[in-house]
Amino acid sequence: MEIEVAKRLQRTEEYYFSKKLREIDEMNRNGAQVINLGIGSPDLPPHPEVIKTLQEQAALSTAHGYQSYKGAPALRTAMADWYARYYRVSLNPNTEILPLIGSKEGIVHICMTYLQEGDEALIPNPGYPAYSSAVTITGATPTTYNLKAENSWLPDFEELESRDLSKVKLMWINYPHMPTGSLANRSFFERIVEFGKKHQILICHDNPYSFILNEHPESIMEVPGAMDVAIELNSLSKSSNMAGWRIGMLIANENRIGQIMRFKSNMDSGMFLPLQLAAAKALSLDKEWYTQLNQEYKVRREKVYEIMDLLGCTYDTKQVGLFVWAKIPEGFENSYQLCDDVLYKAHVFITPGGIFGSEGEKFIRISLCAKSEVFENAIERIKQSIKS
Repeated sequence: MEIEVAKRLQRTEEYYFSKKLREIDEMNRNGAQVINLGIGSPDLPPHPEVIKTLQEQAALSTAHGYQSYKGAPALRTAMADWYARYYRVSLNPNTEILPLIGSKEGIVHICMTYLQEGDEALIPNPGYPAYSSAVTITGATPTTYNLKAENSWLPDFEELESRDLSKVKLMWINYPHMPTGSLANRSFFERIVEFGKKHQILICHDNPYSFILNEHPESIMEVPGAMDVAIELNSLSKSSNMAGWRIGMLIANENRIGQIMRFKSNMDSGMFLPLQLAAAKALSLDKEWYTQLNQEYKVRREKVYEIMDLLGCTYDTKQVGLFVWAKIPEGFENSYQLCDDVLYKAHVFITPGGIFGSEGEKFIRISLCAKSEVFENAIERIKQSIKS
């Protein structure tokens, strides 16, 4: 019996990585032993004290019941303290913070709370594919705005102002930017807040990469008046090596937290308490944790630069975050062709920039989430494939 899927999924394709990893699994079953440098899943563990806290709390007989939809007070307080220390932002932990089961769910929650058929949402091109997917699922229309290297991968405000924005209800931004690694400064955040207020557009800032290879983490919420027009998502996945733990946060004013809770409370029944308390421990770590983490990523980044050089790609050494983004050389039709060439000849998987939008077609992305010896192996494989 065939049951047709809902219209909301008929416009939503399977995630590229989901399809490609099935192909890689088949290659591995045939003996390929593919090196995966495509996905940004941290391979390093959390701080030992974080794991210790999880173990101790999980051993308690009282730790296993349903939890508050708003998250444990200890976690919200830790999140507020973290924002005060590193982002210079003062938040009320009782009214302006909503813990999430990973920040990716927050993207869907925001879209489902505010969008419906007839609405439009501005999506960065290139950008994280989940923004477009979440908008599409609501029945609203994702409308791209192009980011270009010559403008430091920042929005072109003159081009945006020339559009009919009457149906645009929200706009997704993401700095440090994924996939390009570009930074935004205080003046940009001030301008985007002004733009949102002028056009009555909710500015949604996705901010999970601000601690990786970046000396000065920034939040849109540091701009006066941002809370009136913006929501920020943040995460422990990258900054604390806790991707599989699924711990994120949503920062917004009290009214918006309540509106989003109306949707979220129908989706889950709270986060496992020991996870929340371990996350609070992770957020309390001092700057030395981030310094040590970034020292490792700096070593790995040099290895990735070596791979990019072998492939004839060009890149900006000022980029930050968990990836290196680079322009492909002449001779390849697009990023998919280069990535497949490397996959099939060298058995190394790297990410085609085209999956992030048309503006990424001539770029590739390599993750820093592999040990140095893995990168060395990948370098040798690519060298051999070039020789042959």
